[in-house]
Amino acid sequence: MKAPEEKIIVAGPVGNIDTIMERPDAPKGIALIAHPHPMGGGANTNKVAYTLARTFVSLGYAAFRPNFRGVGGSEGEHDEGIGETDDLLAVLEEAKRRCGDLPVVLAGFSFGAYCQTRVAKRLAEAGHPAQRLVLVGTASGHVEGSRQYDTEAVPHDTIVIHGADDTLVPPANVYAWALPLDLPVVMVPGADHFFHRRLHLIRDIITRAWRH
Repeated sequence: MKAPEEKIIVAGPVGNIDTIMERPDAPKGIALIAHPHPMGGGANTNKVAYTLARTFVSLGYAAFRPNFRGVGGSEGEHDEGIGETDDLLAVLEEAKRRCGDLPVVLAGFSFGAYCQTRVAKRLAEAGHPAQRLVLVGTASGHVEGSRQYDTEAVPHDTIVIHGADDTLVPPANVYAWALPLDLPVVMVPGADHFFHRRLHLIRDIITRAWRH
């Protein structure tokens, strides 16, 4: 399936949220995609976020990729994941308005993955849990030059993908978070935090998981 990229503006809690929408005809679900940390140059055009969106469009989902606060045309200031969670939920509401009340997949990279664990918790508490989560390079534990991430617990069928050579979020951080949750982690050999030359493996892992 293919869908053109379309820029939309979503009204958020503190102003406009600059969002890329890819909506195929008759989507079977909504994929909400969260990009990495804005302070490290993260935006909705990030290659991993783009790969996640394209993968889900190919699986028949409508993909929505918002820019976090202070990035691109999104208003507001960086809020350490708290306001970002509210913004993701606002974009999800707009996605449902446009596409209908479809199953929701939450996908995120790095800081975006951390934010999606918070979104998942909010959706579950509201009685509308996500269909599934896909978390890549999940920010958890102490991240160099950043802060401590107290990443939320997630369902057992969450797809957790991490680079074996990730120096920004060491694999040990992700293991420490995943261990008490009995959560498998898919480790990609030779992949750094940004999955240089390994982006196709993210697509392959997700696609295989969806076809089973």
